[in-house]
Amino acid sequence: MSAVLALTRELIARRSTTPEDAGCQTLLAARLAQAGFRIERQRFGAVDNLWAVHGDGGATLAFLGHTDVVPSGPEAAWQSPPFTPTVRDGRLYGRGAADMKGAVAAMTVALERFVAAYPAHAGRVALLLTSDEEGPTNLDGVRRMAEHFRTTGERIDWCVVGEPSAIERLGDRVRVGRRGSLSGTLAVHGVQGHVAYPEKALNPIHAFAPALAELAAERWDDGNADFPPTSFQVSNVNAGTGANNVIPGKLVALINFRYGTASRAEDLRARTEAILARHGVRFTLDWNLSGAAFLTPPGGRLREAVIGVCRELCGIEPEQSTGGGTSDGRFIAPLGAEVVEIGPVNASIHKVDECIDVGELERLPDVYEAICRQLLR
Repeated sequence: MSAVLALTRELIARRSTTPEDAGCQTLLAARLAQAGFRIERQRFGAVDNLWAVHGDGGATLAFLGHTDVVPSGPEAAWQSPPFTPTVRDGRLYGRGAADMKGAVAAMTVALERFVAAYPAHAGRVALLLTSDEEGPTNLDGVRRMAEHFRTTGERIDWCVVGEPSAIERLGDRVRVGRRGSLSGTLAVHGVQGHVAYPEKALNPIHAFAPALAELAAERWDDGNADFPPTSFQVSNVNAGTGANNVIPGKLVALINFRYGTASRAEDLRARTEAILARHGVRFTLDWNLSGAAFLTPPGGRLREAVIGVCRELCGIEPEQSTGGGTSDGRFIAPLGAEVVEIGPVNASIHKVDECIDVGELERLPDVYEAICRQLLR
């Protein structure tokens, strides 16, 4: 059994549902310490974070991953138990196989190999792990570690994120940026009353409807060469008392923008509030920026290195994408780092019978080690 397959199996067997780490980072820290890495553990709230570094001075290449996984759902729906790693027909099954314990294991094995082969390598190579990537807030994971790095003066020049980025096979797509995500909880305030006497009430549903129509029709930007136009969506609207003869006094809507570098979060906030005010809506609006848009531009050393490795080792010209949701790379990019995501096929992530192709899992350490060689040999 290969080293990366054995380690991935060990990680899958640990029930590390967010924010639990279940000992994954302890296992990985012990291995990296034996390989000569300096280990720093940070626990914020219920979240475990690991920062392991090898080398002194110069540019820093960091690999970024998470040890937490989403819940398995009904275990009886799985062909084999989700936390019992099982190989069938050339695939390794288990919760986290693709997202992203396979990549975490591959990063660890790649780093062990690289520092053994090049103990006096240029710059620094590092691994950053959290147990808070899959959670709803991401408050105490990489977000907090980025704040910690700002305080301590820690530097990251290049960051490789191991999120499952591929479409059909390893290397066919890499993420070179991500859209920003701006969410809002909108409360529209009315006056509760009897439906038979609307002149004595103010219906927040009626007040919000014209503004919502304009918000949904608004062209927020035209996008650019790297990102599609900004998307505005309402994910939930809630109003009413449960009685059909009562005008409600309040409506609550959850809204979200996914935006690229053609817009700024502060401008989207201002335009939204201006539309609401223009329609005379009485409202309060609590905003949450979970991450700004970021892009590693063409010509950057990391982007070029990753593309070159995909061509050489995977035999493929990768699609260079900024699509999809968000990743923890959004917290590292503002530190001034180039960020690129490359990992296994994402077709089964978060699903019943999540899996990864064993052959591709065993090639993944080669890909990560080759990136190290390109940048730090």
